Amino acid sequence: MDVVRHARVYCRSTDGGRELVVRDRNRREQRYPVGEGGIQRAAFAAGPESGAKTSAARWGVVSFEDARGRVIVQLTLADWLPEAGVVGLIDVSPRECLTRTGLPALAEALGIPLTESPVAPEGSGSDGSGSRYDRVVLRELPVWHGWVRGLGLLAWFLLFLVVPMTGSGSRWTLLASAAGLLLVPGGDLATRFSLWWRRRASAPRNVVTVIGPSPERGASTTRRFQETAAVRILPSDVVLTNTVGQERWLPRDGAHKVARLVRVMDPSSGSPVGVEFRDRHGSARALLPWRWWFAGPAGAENWSQLVAVLGLPTVDETPRGLSAERWAMASDARLMAPLNAEEARRRTGWPARVIGGGEPIVITAFALFPLMGLGSDKGVAQVAGLLGAMTVLGELAPPIVHQLTSRLKLDRPERPEPR
Repeated sequence: MDVVRHARVYCRSTDGGRELVVRDRNRREQRYPVGEGGIQRAAFAAGPESGAKTSAARWGVVSFEDARGRVIVQLTLADWLPEAGVVGLIDVSPRECLTRTGLPALAEALGIPLTESPVAPEGSGSDGSGSRYDRVVLRELPVWHGWVRGLGLLAWFLLFLVVPMTGSGSRWTLLASAAGLLLVPGGDLATRFSLWWRRRASAPRNVVTVIGPSPERGASTTRRFQETAAVRILPSDVVLTNTVGQERWLPRDGAHKVARLVRVMDPSSGSPVGVEFRDRHGSARALLPWRWWFAGPAGAENWSQLVAVLGLPTVDETPRGLSAERWAMASDARLMAPLNAEEARRRTGWPARVIGGGEPIVITAFALFPLMGLGSDKGVAQVAGLLGAMTVLGELAPPIVHQLTSRLKLDRPERPEPR
């Protein structure tokens, strides 16, 4: 969340000219001078067409180079495209995505040309000429998370399996292996607390208006959707939060700003089915399903408030050859509507791609042997058993709490109260 809220790339004017500034999730800035001896041009290279169409590599990279073509700093396009993860973008060309990021306007502000390069430099920090360059990486998780977990598993493997096989094992090696194994859920819990704290600390304070969902009368929704989804209007951004809490920040100024609101009308009934946020090129940047946001008791007030606060022109459009039902099933609109309980739990749980879907069971099985030390009369074995119990609790408690909270509270269907 703090990557979305804090990471920025922009042009800054100095006494000596201009410089490119890259700000990371911690608001640390790296500055690159523009002009003689520094950045003098930018090159855009699309990714391979043969790869997965939804992967970050498909959108390509933008490299800022000096006069001799050596790369100084490189940005992965997908990191700076708010809707990069939307499935519907498989039909959008990388060149169009480049425009949506605002990087062409940034190059213009820097006073450098932006050209297209047929092939992106390979490797993580070399442009093929032997020189090193900065590659901006916006990690979702802190680096220490992987190190702590890796060291914990290594210690458990060596002290529980390898060392005892040599005949050198003892009760102390069992204790040390149990302590190492505890680092696995301990690293996860520390990371999750850190990210939760950072998310709270980075919450925007200058919100002008908050617009919440207003589902149509009789529509069954969930508490998760009603309490989480929102459109927040900031002085310089429009922030759309979907059902699972993901934020998309769209600018209100600049060349790639939100320029108008479009109500998409059903060709058969003539009633609105959704609202598109479009940029000045006519590209839709976000979709709000009308049924869940503007069809309820507070819907007319929501729509009037959105139009008034943004101060944008609004138009009604009836798409040709596209039914309202098909449009409403677009990936973006689906995430801005109540999700079914199973998908909501999957998207809000500690991601399987971070720890692996079967890890809680595997680590719990590893912890069973030291856990048996709780029944021993030896102090060292009892401490090892206590560490094993803490490991089991650290692995199983978070998913159990998440499942119970979701099933008993957040994802239970409920009908909105009349306003």
